[in-house]
Amino acid sequence: MKMLRSILSWVVPVLVAAVLVFLIRTYGLEVVKVSGGSMEPNLADSERMMVLKPLTVKRLSVIVFDAYGEDPNAAKNTNYVKRVIGMPGDKVVSKNGYIYVNNRKINQSFISKSERTTGTGNWTLSSLAKEHHWAYQGNAVPKGHYFVLGDHRSISEDGRAWGYVDAQKIMGVVKVPFWQGTKQHRVNVNDMAS
Repeated sequence: MKMLRSILSWVVPVLVAAVLVFLIRTYGLEVVKVSGGSMEPNLADSERMMVLKPLTVKRLSVIVFDAYGEDPNAAKNTNYVKRVIGMPGDKVVSKNGYIYVNNRKINQSFISKSERTTGTGNWTLSSLAKEHHWAYQGNAVPKGHYFVLGDHRSISEDGRAWGYVDAQKIMGVVKVPFWQGTKQHRVNVNDMAS
């Protein structure tokens, strides 16, 4: 009996901790690492950030999603970090370095003029769809999907090439912790969504 209590005294806490970790990672938050420079200058390669799972995705939210099946070049278990530009039903247009959503210019203060203009190009969703042979050829983001771009437009492999992100593939919304990066970078990631 004494031996059983001794075993249980360390097994029960380990099991409780394992269940808590599972619940937090599944339903609460997870720490992930950025791979690549597509979100510079706001998120750097190898930077760690928190992904909050119950948060609502809004325009300009930075999200993490399972890229497998969305980007034809993504391998299994590959997650991408991108910024939501178009919500379901939105019409998105890029013209002369500005992004227009439903005919309104969106605030891109989170990147510089050169980051806005270099590599962004002039396009509509339907022109991108035609050029890249997307299955969905409409001029608005389809229901249950999002259109995403990287902040570093000239190197980002994003929605311009492969289309839309299914809402079911989104892991959560990225938040940079208060002790990390500069105040401006935290604002650019944490507080731009509307």
